[in-house]
Amino acid sequence: MTKADIIIIGAGPGGYETALEAAHRGKQVILFEGRKLGGTCLNEGCIPTKCFCRNAEVLSQFKEAEAYGIDDFTFEFDFNKVIERKNQVVSTLRDGIKVMLDQAKVTVVPAFASFKDAHTVVADGEEYTAENIIIATGSVSKSLPIPGADLDCVKTSTEMLDIEYVPASLTVVGGGVIGMEFASIFAAMGSQVTVVEYCKQILPPFDSDIAKRLKQNLSKRGIKIVTSAAVKSIEQNDDYEIVTTYECKGKEEQIISSDILMAVGRAPRFDGLNLEATGVEFTPRGIKVDDYMRTNIPHIFAIGDVNARMMLAHVASFQGIRALNAIEGKSDTIDFNLVPSAVFTQPECGMVGLTTEQCKEQGIAVKTGTSFFRANGKALTLGEPDGLCKLIFRADDMTLIGAHIMGVQAADLAQQCADMMNQNITADGIKNTIFSHPTVSEVILQAAHNIK
Repeated sequence: MTKADIIIIGAGPGGYETALEAAHRGKQVILFEGRKLGGTCLNEGCIPTKCFCRNAEVLSQFKEAEAYGIDDFTFEFDFNKVIERKNQVVSTLRDGIKVMLDQAKVTVVPAFASFKDAHTVVADGEEYTAENIIIATGSVSKSLPIPGADLDCVKTSTEMLDIEYVPASLTVVGGGVIGMEFASIFAAMGSQVTVVEYCKQILPPFDSDIAKRLKQNLSKRGIKIVTSAAVKSIEQNDDYEIVTTYECKGKEEQIISSDILMAVGRAPRFDGLNLEATGVEFTPRGIKVDDYMRTNIPHIFAIGDVNARMMLAHVASFQGIRALNAIEGKSDTIDFNLVPSAVFTQPECGMVGLTTEQCKEQGIAVKTGTSFFRANGKALTLGEPDGLCKLIFRADDMTLIGAHIMGVQAADLAQQCADMMNQNITADGIKNTIFSHPTVSEVILQAAHNIK
Protein backbone atom coordinates (compact mmCIF):
# COMPACT_ATOMS: atom_id res chain seq x y z
CA MET A 1 0.00 0.00 0.00
CA THR A 2 1.28 3.46 -0.98
CA LYS A 3 1.11 6.16 1.68
CA ALA A 4 1.08 9.96 1.42
CA ASP A 5 0.23 13.02 3.49
CA ILE A 6 -2.69 14.02 1.26
CA ILE A 7 -4.69 12.21 -1.39
CA ILE A 8 -6.64 14.35 -3.87
CA ILE A 9 -9.22 12.75 -6.16
CA GLY A 10 -9.76 14.82 -9.29
CA ALA A 11 -7.38 17.10 -11.19
CA GLY A 12 -9.59 20.02 -12.16
CA PRO A 13 -8.65 23.54 -11.01
CA GLY A 14 -9.59 22.72 -7.41
CA GLY A 15 -7.70 19.44 -7.41
CA TYR A 16 -4.47 20.26 -9.21
CA GLU A 17 -4.05 23.75 -7.73
CA THR A 18 -4.59 22.35 -4.23
CA ALA A 19 -2.07 19.61 -5.00
CA LEU A 20 0.49 22.20 -6.08
CA GLU A 21 -0.07 24.34 -2.99
CA ALA A 22 0.12 21.32 -0.70
CA ALA A 23 3.38 20.23 -2.32
CA HIS A 24 4.80 23.73 -1.93
CA ARG A 25 3.94 23.48 1.77
CA GLY A 26 6.05 20.35 2.01
CA LYS A 27 3.29 17.74 1.81
CA GLN A 28 3.62 14.45 -0.03
CA VAL A 29 0.66 14.43 -2.43
CA ILE A 30 -0.96 11.79 -4.60
CA LEU A 31 -3.35 13.15 -7.24
CA PHE A 32 -5.79 10.88 -9.09
CA GLU A 33 -7.33 11.73 -12.46
CA GLY A 34 -8.98 9.15 -14.71
CA ARG A 35 -9.70 11.56 -17.52
CA LYS A 36 -7.50 14.54 -18.43
CA LEU A 37 -5.54 16.97 -16.30
CA GLY A 38 -7.42 20.23 -15.93
CA GLY A 39 -10.83 18.67 -15.41
CA THR A 40 -14.07 20.03 -16.84
CA CYS A 41 -12.96 23.69 -16.77
CA LEU A 42 -9.95 23.20 -19.01
CA ASN A 43 -11.15 20.37 -21.24
CA GLU A 44 -14.93 20.76 -21.48
CA GLY A 45 -15.86 24.12 -20.00
CA CYS A 46 -14.31 27.50 -19.25
CA ILE A 47 -11.29 27.50 -21.55
CA PRO A 48 -12.62 25.87 -24.76
CA THR A 49 -15.82 27.88 -24.46
CA LYS A 50 -13.83 31.11 -24.19
CA CYS A 51 -11.90 30.10 -27.31
CA PHE A 52 -15.23 29.91 -29.12
CA CYS A 53 -16.24 33.25 -27.59
CA ARG A 54 -13.12 34.88 -29.00
CA ASN A 55 -13.84 33.49 -32.46
CA ALA A 56 -17.38 34.82 -32.24
CA GLU A 57 -16.07 38.24 -31.16
CA VAL A 58 -13.64 38.44 -34.08
CA LEU A 59 -16.36 37.39 -36.52
CA SER A 60 -18.67 40.09 -35.21
CA GLN A 61 -15.93 42.70 -35.62
CA PHE A 62 -15.23 41.57 -39.18
CA LYS A 63 -18.91 42.01 -40.02
CA GLU A 64 -18.63 45.63 -38.86
CA ALA A 65 -15.41 46.36 -40.77
CA GLU A 66 -17.03 49.12 -42.84
CA ALA A 67 -17.64 51.16 -39.69
CA TYR A 68 -13.86 51.30 -39.22
CA GLY A 69 -13.15 52.49 -42.77
CA ILE A 70 -12.39 49.05 -44.17
CA ASP A 71 -14.33 48.85 -47.44
CA ASP A 72 -14.89 45.84 -49.70
CA PHE A 73 -13.67 43.52 -46.95
CA THR A 74 -14.45 39.86 -47.51
CA PHE A 75 -13.45 36.74 -45.60
CA GLU A 76 -14.11 33.02 -45.37
CA PHE A 77 -14.95 31.30 -42.10
CA ASP A 78 -13.44 27.84 -41.56
CA PHE A 79 -15.02 26.22 -38.51
CA ASN A 80 -12.49 23.37 -38.60
CA LYS A 81 -9.78 25.89 -37.75
CA VAL A 82 -11.88 27.12 -34.84
CA ILE A 83 -11.80 23.59 -33.44
CA GLU A 84 -8.08 23.25 -34.14
CA ARG A 85 -7.30 26.49 -32.32
CA LYS A 86 -9.46 25.48 -29.35
CA ASN A 87 -7.74 22.10 -29.11
CA GLN A 88 -4.30 23.71 -29.32
CA VAL A 89 -5.05 26.15 -26.50
CA VAL A 90 -6.39 23.34 -24.30
CA SER A 91 -3.43 21.10 -25.08
CA THR A 92 -0.93 23.86 -24.28
CA LEU A 93 -2.50 24.55 -20.90
CA ARG A 94 -2.83 20.85 -20.08
CA ASP A 95 0.88 20.31 -20.85
CA GLY A 96 1.68 23.24 -18.58
CA ILE A 97 -0.22 21.67 -15.70
CA LYS A 98 1.73 18.44 -16.13
CA VAL A 99 5.04 20.31 -16.03
CA MET A 100 4.03 22.16 -12.84
CA LEU A 101 2.93 18.95 -11.13
CA ASP A 102 6.14 17.20 -12.14
CA GLN A 103 8.27 20.07 -10.87
CA ALA A 104 6.37 20.10 -7.57
CA LYS A 105 6.93 16.34 -7.28
CA VAL A 106 3.22 15.57 -7.04
CA THR A 107 2.56 11.89 -7.75
CA VAL A 108 -0.09 11.77 -10.48
CA VAL A 109 -1.98 8.51 -10.90
CA PRO A 110 -3.78 8.52 -14.30
CA ALA A 111 -6.69 6.36 -13.17
CA PHE A 112 -10.12 6.62 -11.58
CA ALA A 113 -10.04 6.28 -7.82
CA SER A 114 -12.69 4.80 -5.54
CA PHE A 115 -12.90 4.30 -1.81
CA LYS A 116 -12.33 0.92 -0.22
CA ASP A 117 -13.02 2.46 3.18
CA ALA A 118 -12.67 5.87 4.83
CA HIS A 119 -8.88 5.60 4.86
CA THR A 120 -8.14 3.65 1.68
CA VAL A 121 -8.41 4.56 -2.01
CA VAL A 122 -8.13 2.01 -4.82
CA ALA A 123 -7.03 2.73 -8.41
CA ASP A 124 -6.08 0.15 -11.06
CA GLY A 125 -6.00 -2.52 -8.37
CA GLU A 126 -3.50 -0.63 -6.21
CA GLU A 127 -4.31 0.67 -2.72
CA TYR A 128 -3.37 4.10 -1.38
CA THR A 129 -3.81 5.77 2.00
CA ALA A 130 -3.18 9.22 3.48
CA GLU A 131 -3.74 11.18 6.65
CA ASN A 132 -6.18 13.43 4.79
CA ILE A 133 -8.22 12.96 1.62
CA ILE A 134 -9.70 15.70 -0.55
CA ILE A 135 -12.49 14.89 -3.01
CA ALA A 136 -12.49 17.19 -6.05
CA THR A 137 -14.35 15.18 -8.69
CA GLY A 138 -16.28 18.07 -10.21
CA SER A 139 -19.63 17.78 -11.94
CA VAL A 140 -21.53 16.44 -14.93
CA SER A 141 -24.17 17.97 -17.20
CA LYS A 142 -27.76 17.72 -15.99
CA SER A 143 -30.77 16.95 -18.15
CA LEU A 144 -34.50 17.50 -17.89
CA PRO A 145 -36.67 14.48 -16.98
CA ILE A 146 -38.79 14.81 -20.12
CA PRO A 147 -39.56 12.56 -23.10
CA GLY A 148 -36.78 12.72 -25.67
CA ALA A 149 -34.10 14.16 -23.41
CA ASP A 150 -32.02 11.03 -23.94
CA LEU A 151 -32.13 11.12 -27.75
CA ASP A 152 -28.75 11.02 -29.49
CA CYS A 153 -29.49 14.35 -31.14
CA VAL A 154 -29.63 16.14 -27.76
CA LYS A 155 -26.17 17.58 -27.12
CA THR A 156 -24.50 18.60 -23.88
CA SER A 157 -22.04 21.48 -23.63
CA THR A 158 -19.21 18.95 -23.93
CA GLU A 159 -20.53 17.68 -27.24
CA MET A 160 -21.13 21.21 -28.54
CA LEU A 161 -17.44 21.95 -28.03
CA ASP A 162 -16.54 19.07 -30.33
CA ILE A 163 -19.22 19.71 -32.95
CA GLU A 164 -17.84 19.61 -36.50
CA TYR A 165 -20.15 22.20 -38.06
CA VAL A 166 -22.07 25.37 -37.34
CA PRO A 167 -25.73 24.41 -36.81
CA ALA A 168 -28.18 25.96 -39.25
CA SER A 169 -30.52 26.45 -36.32
CA LEU A 170 -30.02 25.77 -32.64
CA THR A 171 -32.47 25.41 -29.77
CA VAL A 172 -30.88 26.07 -26.39
CA VAL A 173 -32.77 24.62 -23.43
CA GLY A 174 -31.73 26.73 -20.47
CA GLY A 175 -30.88 30.43 -20.24
CA GLY A 176 -28.17 30.23 -17.60
CA VAL A 177 -24.48 30.99 -18.09
CA ILE A 178 -23.74 27.94 -20.26
CA GLY A 179 -26.83 28.32 -22.41
CA MET A 180 -26.41 32.05 -23.02
CA GLU A 181 -22.73 31.74 -23.89
CA PHE A 182 -23.40 29.08 -26.52
CA ALA A 183 -26.38 31.04 -27.82
CA SER A 184 -24.20 34.12 -28.27
CA ILE A 185 -21.36 32.12 -29.84
CA PHE A 186 -23.35 30.30 -32.48
CA ALA A 187 -25.56 33.27 -33.30
CA ALA A 188 -22.38 35.19 -34.16
CA MET A 189 -21.26 32.25 -36.30
CA GLY A 190 -24.49 32.28 -38.29
CA SER A 191 -26.89 29.92 -36.48
CA GLN A 192 -30.52 30.86 -35.98
CA VAL A 193 -30.74 30.53 -32.20
CA THR A 194 -33.73 30.15 -29.88
CA VAL A 195 -33.32 30.03 -26.09
CA VAL A 196 -36.02 28.52 -23.86
CA GLU A 197 -35.69 29.37 -20.16
CA TYR A 198 -37.96 28.14 -17.36
CA CYS A 199 -37.40 31.14 -15.07
CA LYS A 200 -38.85 34.58 -15.71
CA GLN A 201 -35.44 35.94 -16.67
CA ILE A 202 -32.27 34.65 -18.30
CA LEU A 203 -29.21 34.37 -16.06
CA PRO A 204 -31.29 33.77 -12.90
CA PRO A 205 -28.40 34.49 -10.45
CA PHE A 206 -27.72 37.91 -12.01
CA ASP A 207 -29.34 41.20 -11.08
CA SER A 208 -32.62 41.60 -12.97
CA ASP A 209 -31.59 44.94 -14.52
CA ILE A 210 -28.56 43.30 -16.13
CA ALA A 211 -30.53 40.23 -17.26
CA LYS A 212 -33.24 42.39 -18.86
CA ARG A 213 -30.74 44.56 -20.67
CA LEU A 214 -28.78 41.56 -21.95
CA LYS A 215 -31.98 39.96 -23.22
CA GLN A 216 -32.83 43.11 -25.15
CA ASN A 217 -29.33 43.31 -26.60
CA LEU A 218 -29.19 39.67 -27.68
CA SER A 219 -32.66 39.90 -29.17
CA LYS A 220 -31.43 42.76 -31.36
CA ARG A 221 -28.65 40.44 -32.51
CA GLY A 222 -31.22 37.95 -33.76
CA ILE A 223 -31.46 35.54 -30.82
CA LYS A 224 -35.01 34.60 -29.91
CA ILE A 225 -35.39 34.27 -26.13
CA VAL A 226 -38.47 32.75 -24.52
CA THR A 227 -38.68 33.01 -20.73
CA SER A 228 -41.18 31.53 -18.25
CA ALA A 229 -41.34 28.53 -20.56
CA ALA A 230 -41.31 24.84 -19.56
CA VAL A 231 -39.96 22.37 -22.11
CA LYS A 232 -42.28 19.35 -22.26
CA SER A 233 -40.71 17.06 -24.86
CA ILE A 234 -38.08 16.65 -27.56
CA GLU A 235 -38.45 14.51 -30.67
CA GLN A 236 -37.16 14.10 -34.20
CA ASN A 237 -39.53 14.25 -37.15
CA ASP A 238 -39.28 12.28 -40.39
CA ASP A 239 -36.88 14.88 -41.81
CA TYR A 240 -34.55 14.43 -38.80
CA GLU A 241 -35.43 17.92 -37.61
CA ILE A 242 -35.65 18.40 -33.87
CA VAL A 243 -39.05 19.40 -32.53
CA THR A 244 -39.00 20.99 -29.08
CA THR A 245 -42.39 21.41 -27.40
CA TYR A 246 -42.75 23.89 -24.57
CA GLU A 247 -45.50 25.55 -22.59
CA CYS A 248 -45.55 29.30 -22.02
CA LYS A 249 -48.38 31.29 -20.44
CA GLY A 250 -50.70 28.32 -20.69
CA LYS A 251 -50.11 27.84 -24.42
CA GLU A 252 -48.17 24.99 -26.03
CA GLU A 253 -45.63 26.02 -28.67
CA GLN A 254 -43.03 24.23 -30.80
CA ILE A 255 -39.58 25.04 -32.13
CA ILE A 256 -38.10 23.21 -35.10
CA SER A 257 -34.31 23.25 -35.38
CA SER A 258 -31.39 21.31 -36.81
CA ASP A 259 -29.64 20.98 -33.44
CA ILE A 260 -30.41 21.25 -29.73
CA LEU A 261 -28.31 21.94 -26.63
CA MET A 262 -29.40 20.84 -23.17
CA ALA A 263 -27.98 23.47 -20.81
CA VAL A 264 -29.94 23.18 -17.57
CA GLY A 265 -27.03 23.16 -15.14
CA ARG A 266 -24.62 20.65 -13.67
CA ALA A 267 -24.76 18.00 -10.96
CA PRO A 268 -21.98 16.72 -8.63
CA ARG A 269 -19.96 13.81 -9.97
CA PHE A 270 -20.13 10.79 -7.65
CA ASP A 271 -20.04 7.87 -10.10
CA GLY A 272 -17.49 5.24 -9.16
CA LEU A 273 -16.34 6.93 -5.95
CA ASN A 274 -18.07 4.37 -3.70
CA LEU A 275 -18.71 7.06 -1.10
CA GLU A 276 -20.95 4.65 0.79
CA ALA A 277 -17.83 2.85 1.99
CA THR A 278 -16.60 5.99 3.78
CA GLY A 279 -19.61 7.05 5.80
CA VAL A 280 -19.44 10.50 4.17
CA GLU A 281 -22.83 12.20 4.11
CA PHE A 282 -24.05 13.26 0.67
CA THR A 283 -27.20 13.79 -1.34
CA PRO A 284 -27.78 14.12 -5.10
CA ARG A 285 -27.21 17.84 -4.56
CA GLY A 286 -23.68 17.40 -3.26
CA ILE A 287 -21.35 16.23 -0.50
CA LYS A 288 -22.15 17.96 2.77
CA VAL A 289 -19.27 20.05 4.12
CA ASP A 290 -18.75 22.71 6.77
CA ASP A 291 -17.09 26.08 6.21
CA TYR A 292 -13.69 24.38 6.30
CA MET A 293 -14.73 22.02 3.45
CA ARG A 294 -14.63 19.15 5.95
CA THR A 295 -17.19 16.35 5.65
CA ASN A 296 -18.70 14.54 8.64
CA ILE A 297 -15.64 12.27 8.46
CA PRO A 298 -12.95 14.57 9.93
CA HIS A 299 -10.07 13.63 7.62
CA ILE A 300 -12.10 13.73 4.39
CA PHE A 301 -12.76 17.03 2.63
CA ALA A 302 -14.74 17.94 -0.50
CA ILE A 303 -14.08 20.99 -2.67
CA GLY A 304 -15.49 22.47 -5.87
CA ASP A 305 -18.54 21.38 -7.81
CA VAL A 306 -18.85 18.12 -5.91
CA ASN A 307 -19.96 19.98 -2.77
CA ALA A 308 -22.20 22.22 -4.91
CA ARG A 309 -21.77 25.26 -2.68
CA MET A 310 -20.87 27.40 -5.68
CA MET A 311 -20.01 25.80 -9.01
CA LEU A 312 -17.19 28.04 -10.22
CA ALA A 313 -13.62 26.99 -10.99
CA HIS A 314 -12.06 29.84 -9.01
CA VAL A 315 -14.21 28.97 -6.00
CA ALA A 316 -12.96 25.38 -6.15
CA SER A 317 -9.37 26.61 -6.05
CA PHE A 318 -9.94 28.76 -2.98
CA GLN A 319 -11.95 26.04 -1.26
CA GLY A 320 -8.88 23.89 -1.72
CA ILE A 321 -6.78 26.52 0.08
CA ARG A 322 -9.36 26.62 2.89
CA ALA A 323 -9.20 22.81 3.20
CA LEU A 324 -5.39 22.85 3.34
CA ASN A 325 -5.47 25.54 5.99
CA ALA A 326 -7.94 23.48 8.01
CA ILE A 327 -5.65 20.45 7.75
CA GLU A 328 -2.75 22.54 9.04
CA GLY A 329 -4.82 24.33 11.70
CA LYS A 330 -4.37 27.71 10.04
CA SER A 331 -6.91 30.50 9.64
CA ASP A 332 -7.42 32.66 6.57
CA THR A 333 -9.41 35.68 5.44
CA ILE A 334 -10.94 34.22 2.28
CA ASP A 335 -14.45 35.66 1.91
CA PHE A 336 -16.69 33.25 0.01
CA ASN A 337 -19.47 35.84 0.08
CA LEU A 338 -17.45 37.99 -2.32
CA VAL A 339 -17.06 35.89 -5.45
CA PRO A 340 -16.93 37.63 -8.84
CA SER A 341 -18.54 35.77 -11.72
CA ALA A 342 -19.08 36.43 -15.40
CA VAL A 343 -20.87 35.28 -18.51
CA PHE A 344 -19.02 35.77 -21.78
CA THR A 345 -21.86 36.67 -24.07
CA GLN A 346 -21.68 39.56 -26.53
CA PRO A 347 -21.56 41.87 -24.67
CA GLU A 348 -20.29 40.12 -21.56
CA CYS A 349 -21.66 40.47 -18.04
CA GLY A 350 -19.92 40.48 -14.67
CA MET A 351 -21.15 40.60 -11.11
CA VAL A 352 -20.04 40.43 -7.50
CA GLY A 353 -21.91 40.76 -4.23
CA LEU A 354 -25.61 41.17 -3.59
CA THR A 355 -28.29 41.84 -6.19
CA THR A 356 -31.16 44.27 -5.69
CA GLU A 357 -33.49 41.31 -5.20
CA GLN A 358 -31.28 39.78 -2.51
CA CYS A 359 -31.07 43.09 -0.67
CA LYS A 360 -34.86 43.30 -0.62
CA GLU A 361 -35.14 39.72 0.66
CA GLN A 362 -32.64 40.43 3.44
CA GLY A 363 -34.23 43.75 4.38
CA ILE A 364 -31.11 45.77 3.56
CA ALA A 365 -31.79 49.43 2.77
CA VAL A 366 -29.67 50.44 -0.21
CA LYS A 367 -28.83 53.23 -2.60
CA THR A 368 -27.81 52.56 -6.18
CA GLY A 369 -25.74 54.33 -8.77
CA THR A 370 -25.82 53.58 -12.48
CA SER A 371 -23.88 54.66 -15.53
CA PHE A 372 -24.06 53.79 -19.21
CA PHE A 373 -21.31 52.69 -21.54
CA ARG A 374 -22.65 54.98 -24.28
CA ALA A 375 -21.27 57.90 -22.23
CA ASN A 376 -17.84 56.30 -21.77
CA GLY A 377 -15.14 57.53 -24.15
CA LYS A 378 -13.14 54.29 -24.28
CA ALA A 379 -16.25 52.16 -24.89
CA LEU A 380 -17.22 54.38 -27.82
CA THR A 381 -13.73 54.25 -29.34
CA LEU A 382 -13.94 50.46 -29.13
CA GLY A 383 -17.28 50.53 -30.91
CA GLU A 384 -18.95 49.02 -27.83
CA PRO A 385 -21.59 51.53 -26.70
CA ASP A 386 -24.02 48.97 -25.25
CA GLY A 387 -23.69 48.53 -21.53
CA LEU A 388 -24.75 49.33 -18.00
CA CYS A 389 -22.88 49.56 -14.70
CA LYS A 390 -24.98 49.30 -11.54
CA LEU A 391 -23.44 49.70 -8.09
CA ILE A 392 -25.34 48.91 -4.88
CA PHE A 393 -24.40 50.62 -1.58
CA ARG A 394 -25.61 49.96 1.94
CA ALA A 395 -27.71 53.02 2.81
CA ASP A 396 -26.47 53.44 6.38
CA ASP A 397 -22.72 53.63 5.72
CA MET A 398 -22.58 53.70 1.88
CA THR A 399 -20.36 50.61 1.71
CA LEU A 400 -20.28 48.96 -1.71
CA ILE A 401 -22.09 45.61 -1.42
CA GLY A 402 -22.94 44.78 -5.03
CA ALA A 403 -21.68 45.48 -8.56
CA HIS A 404 -23.51 44.39 -11.72
CA ILE A 405 -22.14 45.20 -15.14
CA MET A 406 -23.03 44.46 -18.76
CA GLY A 407 -20.70 45.68 -21.47
CA VAL A 408 -17.22 45.39 -22.91
CA GLN A 409 -14.66 44.15 -20.31
CA ALA A 410 -17.47 43.55 -17.78
CA ALA A 411 -15.74 40.51 -16.27
CA ASP A 412 -12.60 42.53 -15.51
CA LEU A 413 -14.63 45.43 -14.15
CA ALA A 414 -16.47 43.07 -11.80
CA GLN A 415 -13.10 41.83 -10.55
CA GLN A 416 -12.03 45.44 -9.94
CA CYS A 417 -15.20 45.95 -7.89
CA ALA A 418 -14.49 42.73 -5.97
CA ASP A 419 -11.04 44.07 -5.09
CA MET A 420 -12.61 47.26 -3.75
CA MET A 421 -15.32 45.39 -1.86
CA ASN A 422 -12.70 43.26 -0.14
CA GLN A 423 -11.37 46.55 1.26
CA ASN A 424 -14.86 47.61 2.37
CA ILE A 425 -14.77 50.62 0.09
CA THR A 426 -17.49 53.26 0.34
CA ALA A 427 -19.03 55.52 -2.30
CA ASP A 428 -16.73 58.34 -1.21
CA GLY A 429 -13.80 55.95 -1.39
CA ILE A 430 -14.56 55.25 -5.05
CA LYS A 431 -15.11 58.95 -5.83
CA ASN A 432 -11.77 59.80 -4.22
CA THR A 433 -9.91 57.14 -6.23
CA ILE A 434 -8.18 58.38 -9.38
CA PHE A 435 -9.27 56.37 -12.43
CA SER A 436 -7.12 56.45 -15.56
CA HIS A 437 -8.65 58.16 -18.61
CA PRO A 438 -9.76 57.01 -21.07
CA THR A 439 -10.62 53.59 -19.69
CA VAL A 440 -13.79 51.54 -19.58
CA SER A 441 -13.33 51.35 -15.80
CA GLU A 442 -14.52 54.94 -15.55
CA VAL A 443 -18.08 53.59 -15.72
CA ILE A 444 -17.50 52.51 -12.09
CA LEU A 445 -16.46 56.02 -11.07
CA GLN A 446 -19.40 57.55 -12.92
CA ALA A 447 -21.87 55.15 -11.30
CA ALA A 448 -20.58 56.21 -7.86
CA HIS A 449 -21.22 59.85 -8.82
CA ASN A 450 -24.75 58.98 -9.99
CA ILE A 451 -26.06 57.57 -6.71
CA LYS A 452 -29.74 58.16 -6.06
